[in-house]
Amino acid sequence: MKIANPIQESMFREMREKSIFEQAQTYAFQYLEQVFERNVYPTEAALSNLQFFEEPMPKEPAEAAGVIALLNQYGAPATTAMLGGRYFGFVNGSSVPAGLAAKNLATYWDQNTAMQVISPVAAKLESVVEKWLKELFGLPDSTVAGFVSGTSSANFCGLAAARYRLLKRMGWDINEQGLFDAPKIRIVTGKQAHSTVMKAIGLLGFGKNNVEWVEVDDQGRIRPELMPALDDRTLVILQAGNVNSGAFDAFDEICDKANQANAWVHIDGAFGLWAAAVSELKYLTKGIHKASSWATDGHKTLNTPYDCGVVLCEDKEALVSALHMTGSYIILGEERDGMLYTPEMSRRARIIELWATMKYLGKTGIDQMVYGMHQRALEFAEALRKIEGFEVLNEVVFNQILVQCKSDEMTAKTMQRIQELRECWVGGSTWFGRKVIRISVCSWATTPEDIRRSAASFERALRETSLEIAGS
Repeated sequence: MKIANPIQESMFREMREKSIFEQAQTYAFQYLEQVFERNVYPTEAALSNLQFFEEPMPKEPAEAAGVIALLNQYGAPATTAMLGGRYFGFVNGSSVPAGLAAKNLATYWDQNTAMQVISPVAAKLESVVEKWLKELFGLPDSTVAGFVSGTSSANFCGLAAARYRLLKRMGWDINEQGLFDAPKIRIVTGKQAHSTVMKAIGLLGFGKNNVEWVEVDDQGRIRPELMPALDDRTLVILQAGNVNSGAFDAFDEICDKANQANAWVHIDGAFGLWAAAVSELKYLTKGIHKASSWATDGHKTLNTPYDCGVVLCEDKEALVSALHMTGSYIILGEERDGMLYTPEMSRRARIIELWATMKYLGKTGIDQMVYGMHQRALEFAEALRKIEGFEVLNEVVFNQILVQCKSDEMTAKTMQRIQELRECWVGGSTWFGRKVIRISVCSWATTPEDIRRSAASFERALRETSLEIAGS
């Protein structure tokens, strides 16, 4: 083999010798051994040591072993232990072992999943998982899936499909005629719609000021009786899992109204859609099959590695027409070409770890894992109710808990102290004008002991904060 230059020679050698891959694997195993018991958030020293990455762009190549060692020495300690059982900040899941291992294997395969001809294995797994998801969620047979980075992208895709179909019904081809002078589409959603929905509305040119807002109840659910009259140019956006309270909209009732008017219903189910796969919780998602499109994440409730989002749409033509591209060099496959269902053409093969996770868990495992998160959330809420000074504000129907102290100042400072203790990690939010501590239980690794330890940290933080405020 003729070698063109020194860097090519170096890279061929490193691929063949495999020592840097073994080095990285050793570091990875060390991390897994520690992550379940280590501090949940990086220490001040670890955060300070991130300065070692600050340097001018190197002029010459570096030794690969040194690059990997630098990442391990200064990068690993500065990670947040989201794989563990005591990270409750944001709705960030852990990773099922089989999914994490599959992602590691797929990294070496380094597949581009744009077309079947580029990656036959990715195309096949996307087809298989599409069928599995339809069965698991009880969606129409006509439903197709696009595998994207997360629910932000999935919401965008679902609303893009809605825009295409609603305008097409009015005789307007958005692809050919654009938005200028296009007929107006109505957007109806609840006052606590997630920010990613608002982002998609802005990106798609609908305009946030054009949204018809519907009042919500004390759990953040749309009040069905306050829904405006709908028609066939209306896009209704519902929630499976309010990002604060975890509450679910009344899909059955609202979808019936929408279907009678021939409106499009999109369900933002980033973490909550997975309740449909749990025998004890599927009542929360009754009627979701009556919608037109859905968005969810694997990397939240299902605990696939990052990143793993899914858009599902019962109108294949609308999704494909809204998202696909053409080109003289495109070679369409006989089965599935993933780029037809996503905004991206080149995508990493996230389907591999999604397939591996679902294959490993099966229906029973998914049921047990997700219901276990709900049980831990109930235990956490009950433990906090027993501590004087904390109030649980929401009905814990899924995995979210909202906690408040006696004042906004106390709530904010207690949350800050919890974060500083690093025994667990939680974030904050605002709930009907008041500051709250938001707890998201979405890790397979969370045990009753993790709940006990975390609740004890809450109690300590509240005690120390009370003394601080009293002394100031």
